[in-house]
Amino acid sequence: MSMPTQGSGLDSGYQPAGDPHTAEEVRGSSLGDLMRQVTTDLSTLMRQEVELAKAEIRQEGRKAGKAAGLFGGAGFGGYMVALFVSIALWQFLDNVMDSGLAALIVAVIWAAVAAVLYSMAKKNAERIRGLKQTNDSVQRIPDALKPHPEGVTR
Repeated sequence: MSMPTQGSGLDSGYQPAGDPHTAEEVRGSSLGDLMRQVTTDLSTLMRQEVELAKAEIRQEGRKAGKAAGLFGGAGFGGYMVALFVSIALWQFLDNVMDSGLAALIVAVIWAAVAAVLYSMAKKNAERIRGLKQTNDSVQRIPDALKPHPEGVTR
């Protein structure tokens, strides 16, 4: 039972313990031996799925951390530009109207900018992909191995 994954090179690479069994070896094995083999294979599969999830989280976390740092620097630079442009606009408007009204106009402009940025951020947050490879890999685990509600027999 091989479960390769696609994408960034992460691969659970599941291989059953021991050599593949022939039909004759299976027929000659006791139920205890077969259950032990299934348990060992299932345990190996679960450990490899956990390792895949950890690797995927680390990889995505590094990308997110780097992007967050760069966004932080860009945000600070943008803040400084916005601050000085706002002061300049306020001073310009102060020449043609009351100072309080000029400040209110600049504040309303910034409220509109904040609303647009919030809307864009919300749309981008909805596109976060999460652990796609791990989810795809877990979906391929046979239904018989997945937990079922108590009292349901198959």
